[in-house]
Amino acid sequence: MTIKELGYIFSFIGGLGMFLYGMNIMADGLQKAAGNKMKKLLGFLTNNRLLGVLVGALVTAIIQSSSGTTVMVVGFVNAGIINLTQAVGVIMGANIGTTVTAWLVSASDWSKVLKPEFIAPLIIGIGSFIILFAKSNQKKQIGEIAAGFGFLFIGLSFMSGAIEPYSDSPIFANVFRELGSNPLLGILAGTIVTAIIQSSSASVGILQTLAINGIVNWRSAVFVTLGQNIGTCVTALLSSAGANKTAKRAAVIHLLFNVAGAVIFGVLMTVVFTVAPGFASQNISSTQISMVHTVFNITNTLLLFPFVGLLVKLSGMIVPGEDESIADETGLALKHLDARILETPSFAVDNAIKEVVHMGEITIANVKQAITLVNKAEPKQDEIEEVLKTEKVINQLEGMITEYLVKISNLSLNETQHKTINNLFYTISDIERIGDHAENLAEFADYKRTHGFVFSEEAVEDLRAMSKSVVEGFEEAIKARGTENIEHVRKVVELEDDVDMQEEELREKHINRLSQRKCKTEAGVVFLDIISNLERISDHAYNIAGYVKDERN
Repeated sequence: MTIKELGYIFSFIGGLGMFLYGMNIMADGLQKAAGNKMKKLLGFLTNNRLLGVLVGALVTAIIQSSSGTTVMVVGFVNAGIINLTQAVGVIMGANIGTTVTAWLVSASDWSKVLKPEFIAPLIIGIGSFIILFAKSNQKKQIGEIAAGFGFLFIGLSFMSGAIEPYSDSPIFANVFRELGSNPLLGILAGTIVTAIIQSSSASVGILQTLAINGIVNWRSAVFVTLGQNIGTCVTALLSSAGANKTAKRAAVIHLLFNVAGAVIFGVLMTVVFTVAPGFASQNISSTQISMVHTVFNITNTLLLFPFVGLLVKLSGMIVPGEDESIADETGLALKHLDARILETPSFAVDNAIKEVVHMGEITIANVKQAITLVNKAEPKQDEIEEVLKTEKVINQLEGMITEYLVKISNLSLNETQHKTINNLFYTISDIERIGDHAENLAEFADYKRTHGFVFSEEAVEDLRAMSKSVVEGFEEAIKARGTENIEHVRKVVELEDDVDMQEEELREKHINRLSQRKCKTEAGVVFLDIISNLERISDHAYNIAGYVKDERN
Protein backbone atom coordinates (compact mmCIF):
# COMPACT_ATOMS: atom_id res chain seq x y z
CA MET A 1 0.00 0.00 0.00
CA THR A 2 1.40 3.39 -1.04
CA ILE A 3 1.41 6.55 1.08
CA LYS A 4 -1.18 8.03 -1.29
CA GLU A 5 -3.54 5.08 -0.83
CA LEU A 6 -3.05 5.24 2.94
CA GLY A 7 -3.95 8.93 2.75
CA TYR A 8 -7.23 8.06 1.05
CA ILE A 9 -8.06 5.61 3.87
CA PHE A 10 -7.24 8.25 6.49
CA SER A 11 -9.35 10.78 4.60
CA PHE A 12 -12.32 8.39 4.49
CA ILE A 13 -12.05 7.55 8.20
CA GLY A 14 -11.69 11.23 9.08
CA GLY A 15 -14.66 12.09 6.89
CA LEU A 16 -16.80 9.43 8.58
CA GLY A 17 -15.72 10.77 11.97
CA MET A 18 -16.67 14.35 11.02
CA PHE A 19 -19.96 13.09 9.58
CA LEU A 20 -20.86 11.34 12.87
CA TYR A 21 -19.55 14.26 14.96
CA GLY A 22 -21.59 16.71 12.91
CA MET A 23 -24.73 14.61 13.39
CA ASN A 24 -24.05 14.51 17.13
CA ILE A 25 -23.50 18.27 17.48
CA MET A 26 -26.53 19.05 15.36
CA ALA A 27 -28.69 16.67 17.41
CA ASP A 28 -27.48 18.23 20.68
CA GLY A 29 -28.30 21.71 19.41
CA LEU A 30 -31.74 20.63 18.21
CA GLN A 31 -32.51 18.96 21.57
CA LYS A 32 -31.45 22.04 23.53
CA ALA A 33 -33.51 24.28 21.24
CA ALA A 34 -36.52 21.99 21.58
CA GLY A 35 -36.14 21.98 25.37
CA ASN A 36 -39.37 21.39 27.28
CA LYS A 37 -41.28 20.94 24.02
CA MET A 38 -39.64 17.51 23.77
CA LYS A 39 -41.10 16.32 27.06
CA LYS A 40 -44.57 17.47 25.96
CA LEU A 41 -44.34 14.82 23.25
CA LEU A 42 -44.60 12.24 26.05
CA GLY A 43 -48.14 13.44 26.62
CA PHE A 44 -49.08 12.20 23.16
CA LEU A 45 -47.91 8.66 23.90
CA THR A 46 -51.41 7.39 24.48
CA ASN A 47 -52.85 4.14 23.17
CA ASN A 48 -53.46 5.97 19.89
CA ARG A 49 -50.79 4.26 17.80
CA LEU A 50 -50.95 6.90 15.05
CA LEU A 51 -49.88 9.59 17.53
CA GLY A 52 -47.10 7.24 18.64
CA VAL A 53 -45.84 7.04 15.04
CA LEU A 54 -45.79 10.85 14.78
CA VAL A 55 -43.96 11.19 18.12
CA GLY A 56 -41.38 8.58 17.06
CA ALA A 57 -40.78 10.35 13.76
CA LEU A 58 -40.42 13.79 15.39
CA VAL A 59 -38.10 12.63 18.17
CA THR A 60 -35.87 10.75 15.71
CA ALA A 61 -35.74 13.75 13.38
CA ILE A 62 -34.52 15.83 16.33
CA ILE A 63 -32.00 13.41 17.85
CA GLN A 64 -30.89 12.12 14.41
CA SER A 65 -30.88 8.48 15.51
CA SER A 66 -33.56 5.82 15.17
CA SER A 67 -31.37 3.56 17.34
CA GLY A 68 -31.34 6.25 20.05
CA THR A 69 -35.12 6.58 19.91
CA THR A 70 -35.65 2.81 20.09
CA VAL A 71 -33.19 2.41 22.98
CA MET A 72 -35.06 5.21 24.77
CA VAL A 73 -38.38 3.43 24.11
CA VAL A 74 -36.93 0.24 25.64
CA GLY A 75 -36.06 2.37 28.68
CA PHE A 76 -39.59 3.77 28.87
CA VAL A 77 -41.10 0.30 28.69
CA ASN A 78 -38.64 -1.02 31.28
CA ALA A 79 -39.57 1.85 33.61
CA GLY A 80 -43.28 1.17 33.11
CA ILE A 81 -43.93 4.61 31.58
CA ILE A 82 -45.43 3.27 28.35
CA ASN A 83 -46.81 -0.12 27.36
CA LEU A 84 -45.90 -2.32 24.39
CA THR A 85 -48.77 -1.07 22.22
CA GLN A 86 -47.61 2.52 22.67
CA ALA A 87 -44.00 1.48 22.07
CA VAL A 88 -44.79 -0.12 18.70
CA GLY A 89 -46.11 3.16 17.28
CA VAL A 90 -42.99 5.06 18.39
CA ILE A 91 -40.70 2.38 16.93
CA MET A 92 -42.48 2.57 13.56
CA GLY A 93 -42.22 6.36 13.61
CA ALA A 94 -38.50 6.19 14.45
CA ASN A 95 -37.85 4.39 11.16
CA ILE A 96 -39.56 7.22 9.28
CA GLY A 97 -37.73 9.95 11.23
CA THR A 98 -34.31 8.51 10.40
CA THR A 99 -34.85 9.26 6.69
CA VAL A 100 -34.23 12.97 7.39
CA THR A 101 -30.46 12.43 7.53
CA ALA A 102 -30.48 10.62 4.18
CA TRP A 103 -32.20 13.61 2.56
CA LEU A 104 -29.60 15.96 4.07
CA VAL A 105 -26.81 13.83 2.59
CA SER A 106 -28.46 13.70 -0.84
CA ALA A 107 -28.60 17.51 -0.94
CA SER A 108 -25.39 17.28 -2.97
CA ASP A 109 -27.48 15.86 -5.79
CA TRP A 110 -30.61 18.00 -5.77
CA SER A 111 -29.17 21.37 -4.74
CA LYS A 112 -26.17 23.10 -6.23
CA VAL A 113 -26.25 25.69 -3.44
CA LEU A 114 -26.04 23.00 -0.73
CA LYS A 115 -23.07 21.18 -2.21
CA PRO A 116 -20.76 20.38 0.74
CA GLU A 117 -17.62 21.88 -0.76
CA PHE A 118 -19.50 25.12 -1.48
CA ILE A 119 -21.48 26.01 1.64
CA ALA A 120 -20.24 23.85 4.54
CA PRO A 121 -17.16 25.97 5.46
CA LEU A 122 -19.32 29.11 5.58
CA ILE A 123 -21.92 27.39 7.77
CA ILE A 124 -19.22 26.13 10.18
CA GLY A 125 -17.72 29.62 10.34
CA ILE A 126 -21.06 31.29 11.09
CA GLY A 127 -21.97 28.61 13.64
CA SER A 128 -18.60 28.89 15.39
CA PHE A 129 -18.78 32.69 15.62
CA ILE A 130 -22.28 32.45 17.11
CA ILE A 131 -21.13 29.87 19.69
CA LEU A 132 -18.08 31.96 20.67
CA PHE A 133 -19.55 35.45 20.75
CA ALA A 134 -23.31 35.15 21.32
CA LYS A 135 -24.47 35.82 24.89
CA SER A 136 -27.92 34.30 24.50
CA ASN A 137 -28.07 30.53 25.06
CA GLN A 138 -30.77 30.26 22.41
CA LYS A 139 -28.45 31.85 19.84
CA LYS A 140 -25.63 29.49 20.89
CA GLN A 141 -27.95 26.55 20.28
CA ILE A 142 -28.57 27.84 16.74
CA GLY A 143 -24.78 28.06 16.35
CA GLU A 144 -24.40 24.42 17.43
CA ILE A 145 -27.01 23.30 14.90
CA ALA A 146 -25.27 25.26 12.13
CA ALA A 147 -21.78 23.97 13.03
CA GLY A 148 -23.04 20.39 13.21
CA PHE A 149 -24.74 20.80 9.84
CA GLY A 150 -21.50 22.06 8.34
CA PHE A 151 -19.33 19.31 9.84
CA LEU A 152 -21.78 16.71 8.50
CA PHE A 153 -21.32 18.06 4.97
CA ILE A 154 -17.53 18.44 5.30
CA GLY A 155 -17.32 14.83 6.46
CA LEU A 156 -19.41 13.77 3.48
CA SER A 157 -17.08 15.70 1.17
CA PHE A 158 -13.99 14.01 2.69
CA MET A 159 -15.53 10.54 2.26
CA SER A 160 -16.53 11.29 -1.33
CA GLY A 161 -13.07 12.64 -2.13
CA ALA A 162 -11.39 9.55 -0.69
CA ILE A 163 -13.55 7.22 -2.81
CA GLU A 164 -13.48 9.22 -6.05
CA PRO A 165 -10.08 7.91 -7.29
CA TYR A 166 -11.47 4.36 -7.09
CA SER A 167 -14.77 5.07 -8.88
CA ASP A 168 -13.54 3.23 -11.98
CA SER A 169 -11.93 0.40 -10.02
CA PRO A 170 -13.19 -3.07 -11.00
CA ILE A 171 -13.09 -4.08 -7.31
CA PHE A 172 -16.11 -1.90 -6.46
CA ALA A 173 -17.94 -2.98 -9.59
CA ASN A 174 -17.42 -6.65 -8.74
CA VAL A 175 -18.41 -6.18 -5.09
CA PHE A 176 -21.68 -4.43 -5.88
CA ARG A 177 -22.42 -6.82 -8.75
CA GLU A 178 -22.10 -9.70 -6.26
CA LEU A 179 -24.21 -7.93 -3.61
CA GLY A 180 -26.88 -7.23 -6.21
CA SER A 181 -26.97 -10.74 -7.65
CA ASN A 182 -27.45 -12.28 -4.21
CA PRO A 183 -30.21 -10.50 -2.21
CA LEU A 184 -29.37 -12.32 1.01
CA LEU A 185 -25.72 -11.29 0.71
CA GLY A 186 -26.71 -7.66 0.09
CA ILE A 187 -29.05 -7.61 3.10
CA LEU A 188 -26.39 -9.30 5.25
CA ALA A 189 -23.75 -6.73 4.22
CA GLY A 190 -26.06 -3.82 5.12
CA THR A 191 -26.93 -5.47 8.43
CA ILE A 192 -23.31 -6.11 9.44
CA VAL A 193 -22.00 -2.64 8.54
CA THR A 194 -24.86 -0.92 10.38
CA ALA A 195 -24.47 -3.20 13.42
CA ILE A 196 -20.75 -2.39 13.60
CA ILE A 197 -21.05 1.41 13.41
CA GLN A 198 -24.33 1.41 15.42
CA SER A 199 -26.01 3.92 13.12
CA SER A 200 -28.25 3.34 10.13
CA SER A 201 -27.97 7.05 9.25
CA ALA A 202 -24.19 6.72 8.98
CA SER A 203 -24.29 3.47 6.99
CA VAL A 204 -26.86 4.95 4.57
CA GLY A 205 -24.60 8.00 4.33
CA ILE A 206 -21.65 5.80 3.35
CA LEU A 207 -23.78 4.09 0.70
CA GLN A 208 -24.88 7.47 -0.62
CA THR A 209 -21.24 8.61 -0.75
CA LEU A 210 -20.45 5.63 -2.94
CA ALA A 211 -23.49 6.43 -5.09
CA ILE A 212 -22.33 10.02 -5.55
CA ASN A 213 -19.22 8.59 -7.23
CA GLY A 214 -21.36 6.43 -9.53
CA ILE A 215 -20.30 2.99 -8.30
CA VAL A 216 -23.58 1.60 -6.82
CA ASN A 217 -26.34 0.00 -8.89
CA TRP A 218 -30.05 -0.17 -8.08
CA ARG A 219 -30.13 -3.87 -7.24
CA SER A 220 -27.28 -3.76 -4.67
CA ALA A 221 -28.43 -0.41 -3.17
CA VAL A 222 -31.96 -1.69 -2.47
CA PHE A 223 -30.85 -4.90 -0.75
CA VAL A 224 -28.09 -3.17 1.26
CA THR A 225 -30.62 -0.54 2.40
CA LEU A 226 -33.01 -3.27 3.58
CA GLY A 227 -30.14 -4.78 5.55
CA GLN A 228 -29.31 -1.41 7.09
CA ASN A 229 -32.82 -1.24 8.54
CA ILE A 230 -32.27 -4.64 10.18
CA GLY A 231 -28.78 -3.69 11.43
CA THR A 232 -30.13 -0.69 13.32
CA CYS A 233 -32.09 -3.12 15.57
CA VAL A 234 -28.86 -4.45 17.09
CA THR A 235 -28.38 -1.40 19.33
CA ALA A 236 -31.81 -1.79 20.92
CA LEU A 237 -31.39 -5.56 21.28
CA LEU A 238 -28.08 -5.07 23.11
CA SER A 239 -29.61 -2.35 25.25
CA SER A 240 -32.50 -4.61 26.30
CA ALA A 241 -30.12 -7.24 27.72
CA GLY A 242 -30.49 -5.94 31.28
CA ALA A 243 -34.15 -4.93 30.97
CA ASN A 244 -37.34 -6.69 32.03
CA LYS A 245 -39.17 -9.04 29.68
CA THR A 246 -41.63 -6.41 28.46
CA ALA A 247 -38.72 -4.15 27.44
CA LYS A 248 -37.03 -7.10 25.71
CA ARG A 249 -40.27 -7.61 23.75
CA ALA A 250 -40.13 -3.96 22.61
CA ALA A 251 -36.65 -4.56 21.16
CA VAL A 252 -37.84 -7.81 19.54
CA ILE A 253 -40.82 -5.97 17.99
CA HIS A 254 -38.37 -3.51 16.42
CA LEU A 255 -36.47 -6.45 14.88
CA LEU A 256 -39.66 -8.23 13.73
CA PHE A 257 -40.96 -5.02 12.14
CA ASN A 258 -37.80 -4.40 10.12
CA VAL A 259 -37.23 -8.06 9.19
CA ALA A 260 -40.84 -8.37 7.99
CA GLY A 261 -40.39 -5.24 5.88
CA ALA A 262 -37.10 -6.50 4.46
CA VAL A 263 -38.68 -9.84 3.50
CA ILE A 264 -41.73 -8.22 1.84
CA PHE A 265 -39.71 -5.63 -0.10
CA GLY A 266 -36.88 -8.05 -0.78
CA VAL A 267 -39.23 -10.47 -2.54
CA LEU A 268 -41.05 -7.66 -4.36
CA MET A 269 -37.85 -6.00 -5.62
CA THR A 270 -36.35 -9.35 -6.63
CA VAL A 271 -39.35 -9.83 -8.93
CA VAL A 272 -39.01 -6.27 -10.28
CA PHE A 273 -35.27 -6.66 -10.97
CA THR A 274 -35.85 -10.05 -12.64
CA VAL A 275 -38.45 -8.53 -14.96
CA ALA A 276 -36.32 -5.42 -15.62
CA PRO A 277 -32.62 -6.48 -15.51
CA GLY A 278 -31.55 -3.32 -17.32
CA PHE A 279 -33.05 -1.14 -14.61
CA ALA A 280 -31.45 -3.30 -11.88
CA SER A 281 -27.93 -2.75 -13.26
CA GLN A 282 -28.29 1.02 -13.67
CA ASN A 283 -26.33 3.27 -11.29
CA ILE A 284 -28.39 4.78 -8.48
CA SER A 285 -27.95 8.36 -7.27
CA SER A 286 -27.72 9.60 -3.69
CA THR A 287 -31.19 11.20 -3.95
CA GLN A 288 -32.67 7.97 -5.30
CA ILE A 289 -31.27 6.11 -2.26
CA SER A 290 -33.04 8.68 -0.05
CA MET A 291 -36.25 7.99 -1.96
CA VAL A 292 -35.85 4.19 -1.57
CA HIS A 293 -35.11 4.60 2.14
CA THR A 294 -38.13 6.86 2.67
CA VAL A 295 -40.60 4.87 0.55
CA PHE A 296 -39.54 1.64 2.25
CA ASN A 297 -39.99 2.97 5.80
CA ILE A 298 -43.29 4.76 5.16
CA THR A 299 -44.79 1.88 3.17
CA ASN A 300 -43.59 -0.68 5.71
CA THR A 301 -45.30 1.30 8.47
CA LEU A 302 -48.55 1.53 6.48
CA LEU A 303 -48.48 -2.20 5.71
CA LEU A 304 -47.74 -3.42 9.23
CA PHE A 305 -49.63 -0.74 11.19
CA PRO A 306 -52.86 -2.83 11.28
CA PHE A 307 -50.89 -5.83 12.62
CA VAL A 308 -49.53 -4.25 15.80
CA GLY A 309 -51.43 -6.75 17.93
CA LEU A 310 -49.86 -9.63 16.03
CA LEU A 311 -46.37 -8.18 16.50
CA VAL A 312 -47.01 -7.90 20.25
CA LYS A 313 -48.20 -11.55 20.37
CA LEU A 314 -45.17 -12.77 18.41
CA SER A 315 -42.82 -10.89 20.74
CA GLY A 316 -44.55 -12.62 23.66
CA MET A 317 -43.89 -16.00 22.06
CA ILE A 318 -40.22 -15.16 21.47
CA VAL A 319 -39.79 -13.72 24.99
CA PRO A 320 -42.23 -15.81 27.07
CA GLY A 321 -43.10 -15.50 30.76
CA GLU A 322 -44.10 -12.76 33.16
CA ASP A 323 -41.91 -9.91 34.39
CA GLU A 324 -40.14 -10.50 37.65
CA SER A 325 -40.87 -8.02 40.41
CA ILE A 326 -38.12 -5.42 40.60
CA ALA A 327 -39.32 -3.93 43.88
CA ASP A 328 -37.32 -4.42 47.06
CA GLU A 329 -38.75 -6.03 50.17
CA THR A 330 -40.71 -2.87 50.99
CA GLY A 331 -42.30 -2.74 47.53
CA LEU A 332 -40.96 0.79 47.05
CA ALA A 333 -38.57 0.55 44.09
CA LEU A 334 -37.61 3.16 41.52
CA LYS A 335 -40.36 3.57 38.94
CA HIS A 336 -39.15 5.98 36.29
CA LEU A 337 -35.36 5.95 36.10
CA ASP A 338 -33.63 3.97 33.39
CA ALA A 339 -30.18 4.67 31.93
CA ARG A 340 -31.56 4.20 28.39
CA ILE A 341 -33.73 7.31 28.80
CA LEU A 342 -30.50 9.35 29.08
CA GLU A 343 -30.35 9.01 25.26
CA THR A 344 -32.68 12.03 25.20
CA PRO A 345 -31.90 14.68 27.87
CA SER A 346 -35.34 16.35 27.73
CA PHE A 347 -37.08 13.06 28.51
CA ALA A 348 -34.45 12.23 31.15
CA VAL A 349 -35.17 15.50 32.98
CA ASP A 350 -38.91 14.89 32.83
CA ASN A 351 -38.56 11.36 34.19
CA ALA A 352 -36.23 12.53 36.95
CA ILE A 353 -39.01 14.91 38.02
CA LYS A 354 -41.46 11.98 38.02
CA GLU A 355 -39.15 9.94 40.27
CA VAL A 356 -38.66 12.87 42.66
CA VAL A 357 -42.47 13.16 42.85
CA HIS A 358 -42.61 9.40 43.48
CA MET A 359 -40.11 9.83 46.34
CA GLY A 360 -42.24 12.70 47.66
CA GLU A 361 -45.41 10.56 47.58
CA ILE A 362 -43.69 7.79 49.56
CA THR A 363 -42.55 10.38 52.11
CA ILE A 364 -46.05 11.91 52.35
CA ALA A 365 -47.47 8.48 53.20
CA ASN A 366 -44.75 7.99 55.83
CA VAL A 367 -45.41 11.41 57.38
CA LYS A 368 -49.14 10.62 57.59
CA GLN A 369 -48.40 7.28 59.25
CA ALA A 370 -46.00 8.89 61.74
CA ILE A 371 -48.56 11.58 62.63
CA THR A 372 -51.23 8.91 63.16
CA LEU A 373 -48.90 7.07 65.57
CA VAL A 374 -48.14 10.26 67.52
CA ASN A 375 -51.86 10.89 68.01
CA LYS A 376 -52.62 7.29 68.99
CA ALA A 377 -53.05 6.52 72.67
CA GLU A 378 -51.26 3.16 72.25
CA PRO A 379 -49.21 2.96 69.03
CA LYS A 380 -48.06 -0.56 68.08
CA GLN A 381 -44.39 -1.45 67.82
CA ASP A 382 -44.71 -2.99 64.34
CA GLU A 383 -46.38 0.22 63.04
CA ILE A 384 -43.48 2.26 64.40
CA GLU A 385 -40.98 -0.14 62.81
CA GLU A 386 -42.77 0.25 59.46
CA VAL A 387 -42.18 4.02 59.50
CA LEU A 388 -38.50 3.53 60.38
CA LYS A 389 -38.15 0.93 57.62
CA THR A 390 -39.69 3.24 55.00
CA GLU A 391 -37.33 6.02 56.10
CA LYS A 392 -34.40 3.80 55.12
CA VAL A 393 -35.96 3.34 51.68
CA ILE A 394 -36.32 7.13 51.35
CA ASN A 395 -32.62 7.50 52.14
CA GLN A 396 -31.80 4.89 49.47
CA LEU A 397 -33.98 6.70 46.95
CA GLU A 398 -32.15 9.95 47.64
CA GLY A 399 -28.81 8.28 46.84
CA MET A 400 -30.09 6.60 43.67
CA ILE A 401 -31.84 9.71 42.34
CA THR A 402 -28.80 11.85 43.14
CA GLU A 403 -26.63 9.49 41.09
CA TYR A 404 -29.10 9.72 38.19
CA LEU A 405 -29.24 13.52 38.41
CA VAL A 406 -25.44 13.68 38.25
CA LYS A 407 -25.57 11.68 34.99
CA ILE A 408 -28.23 14.02 33.57
CA SER A 409 -26.26 17.13 34.57
CA ASN A 410 -23.41 15.91 32.33
CA LEU A 411 -25.70 15.73 29.28
CA SER A 412 -26.36 18.48 26.74
CA LEU A 413 -28.91 20.60 28.59
CA ASN A 414 -30.20 24.10 27.98
CA GLU A 415 -30.19 26.75 30.70
CA THR A 416 -33.74 25.99 31.89
CA GLN A 417 -33.01 22.27 32.17
CA HIS A 418 -29.81 22.94 34.12
CA LYS A 419 -31.77 25.06 36.58
CA THR A 420 -34.39 22.30 36.94
CA ILE A 421 -31.73 19.65 37.64
CA ASN A 422 -30.02 21.85 40.24
CA ASN A 423 -33.37 22.42 41.94
CA LEU A 424 -34.11 18.69 41.89
CA PHE A 425 -30.89 18.14 43.86
CA TYR A 426 -32.18 20.57 46.50
CA THR A 427 -35.68 19.07 46.36
CA ILE A 428 -34.63 15.51 47.14
CA SER A 429 -32.52 16.86 50.01
CA ASP A 430 -35.60 18.62 51.42
CA ILE A 431 -37.74 15.50 50.96
CA GLU A 432 -35.10 13.39 52.72
CA ARG A 433 -35.07 15.87 55.64
CA ILE A 434 -38.87 15.61 55.83
CA GLY A 435 -38.38 11.84 55.99
CA ASP A 436 -36.03 12.38 58.93
CA HIS A 437 -38.71 14.40 60.70
CA ALA A 438 -41.22 11.58 60.09
CA GLU A 439 -38.69 9.24 61.71
CA ASN A 440 -38.43 11.64 64.67
CA LEU A 441 -42.23 11.63 65.03
CA ALA A 442 -42.26 7.81 65.04
CA GLU A 443 -39.58 7.82 67.74
CA PHE A 444 -41.67 10.24 69.82
CA ALA A 445 -44.61 7.84 69.45
CA ASP A 446 -42.33 5.03 70.64
CA TYR A 447 -41.22 7.16 73.58
CA LYS A 448 -44.86 7.76 74.49
CA ARG A 449 -45.56 4.04 74.29
CA THR A 450 -42.59 2.96 76.43
CA HIS A 451 -43.18 5.65 79.08
CA GLY A 452 -46.93 5.13 79.18
CA PHE A 453 -48.22 8.72 78.98
CA VAL A 454 -50.85 10.34 76.75
CA PHE A 455 -51.62 13.89 75.65
CA SER A 456 -54.70 15.73 76.84
CA GLU A 457 -57.77 15.91 74.58
CA GLU A 458 -57.04 19.58 73.88
CA ALA A 459 -53.43 18.83 72.94
CA VAL A 460 -54.47 16.00 70.61
CA GLU A 461 -57.00 18.25 68.83
CA ASP A 462 -54.38 20.98 68.43
CA LEU A 463 -51.93 18.47 66.96
CA ARG A 464 -54.53 17.18 64.49
CA ALA A 465 -55.31 20.70 63.26
CA MET A 466 -51.64 21.59 62.77
CA SER A 467 -50.84 18.19 61.23
CA LYS A 468 -53.63 18.63 58.67
CA SER A 469 -52.14 21.93 57.47
CA VAL A 470 -48.62 20.47 57.41
CA VAL A 471 -49.61 17.41 55.37
CA GLU A 472 -51.70 19.49 52.96
CA GLY A 473 -48.78 21.89 52.45
CA PHE A 474 -46.41 19.02 51.70
CA GLU A 475 -48.90 17.46 49.26
CA GLU A 476 -49.35 20.79 47.47
CA ALA A 477 -45.55 21.18 47.22
CA ILE A 478 -45.19 17.77 45.57
CA LYS A 479 -48.07 18.60 43.21
CA ALA A 480 -46.29 21.87 42.35
CA ARG A 481 -43.12 19.92 41.56
CA GLY A 482 -44.98 17.45 39.37
CA THR A 483 -47.21 19.89 37.48
CA GLU A 484 -45.21 23.15 37.69
CA ASN A 485 -48.56 24.82 38.39
CA ILE A 486 -48.06 28.11 40.22
CA GLU A 487 -51.44 27.75 41.99
CA HIS A 488 -50.04 24.87 44.04
CA VAL A 489 -47.06 27.09 44.97
CA ARG A 490 -49.41 29.83 46.21
CA LYS A 491 -51.30 27.28 48.29
CA VAL A 492 -48.07 26.11 49.93
CA VAL A 493 -47.16 29.70 50.85
CA GLU A 494 -50.59 30.21 52.47
CA LEU A 495 -50.35 26.97 54.43
CA GLU A 496 -46.79 27.70 55.56
CA ASP A 497 -47.95 31.04 57.07
CA ASP A 498 -50.84 29.20 58.74
CA VAL A 499 -48.51 26.52 60.19
CA ASP A 500 -46.13 29.17 61.58
CA MET A 501 -49.03 30.89 63.36
CA GLN A 502 -50.35 27.59 64.68
CA GLU A 503 -46.91 26.60 65.95
CA GLU A 504 -46.61 29.83 67.97
CA GLU A 505 -50.18 29.52 69.25
CA LEU A 506 -49.81 25.84 70.22
CA ARG A 507 -46.49 26.47 71.95
CA GLU A 508 -48.04 29.28 74.01
CA LYS A 509 -51.17 27.25 74.86
CA HIS A 510 -49.09 24.23 75.89
CA ILE A 511 -46.83 26.29 78.13
CA ASN A 512 -49.99 27.58 79.83
CA ARG A 513 -51.20 23.99 80.31
CA LEU A 514 -47.87 23.07 81.86
CA SER A 515 -47.98 26.05 84.23
CA GLN A 516 -51.52 25.09 85.28
CA ARG A 517 -50.34 21.46 85.74
CA LYS A 518 -52.93 20.19 83.24
CA CYS A 519 -50.13 18.31 81.50
CA LYS A 520 -47.12 16.34 82.76
CA THR A 521 -43.72 17.95 82.19
CA GLU A 522 -42.40 14.87 80.39
CA ALA A 523 -45.36 14.87 77.98
CA GLY A 524 -45.00 18.62 77.52
CA VAL A 525 -41.42 18.38 76.31
CA VAL A 526 -42.38 15.70 73.74
CA PHE A 527 -45.37 17.78 72.59
CA LEU A 528 -43.14 20.81 71.94
CA ASP A 529 -40.66 18.62 70.05
CA ILE A 530 -43.50 17.25 67.90
CA ILE A 531 -44.85 20.66 66.87
CA SER A 532 -41.29 21.80 66.18
CA ASN A 533 -40.79 18.84 63.79
CA LEU A 534 -44.14 19.54 62.12
CA GLU A 535 -43.14 23.14 61.57
CA ARG A 536 -39.83 22.04 60.03
CA ILE A 537 -41.71 19.74 57.62
CA SER A 538 -43.74 22.76 56.52
CA ASP A 539 -40.53 24.77 56.01
CA HIS A 540 -39.09 22.09 53.72
CA ALA A 541 -42.36 21.93 51.76
CA TYR A 542 -42.11 25.71 51.34
CA ASN A 543 -38.55 25.27 49.98
CA ILE A 544 -39.74 22.67 47.44
CA ALA A 545 -42.46 25.00 46.18
CA GLY A 546 -39.93 27.84 46.06
CA TYR A 547 -37.72 25.91 43.61
CA VAL A 548 -40.68 25.51 41.25
CA LYS A 549 -41.44 29.23 41.52
CA ASP A 550 -37.77 29.98 40.75
CA GLU A 551 -38.01 27.96 37.51
CA ARG A 552 -41.14 29.82 36.43
CA ASN A 553 -39.50 33.24 36.81
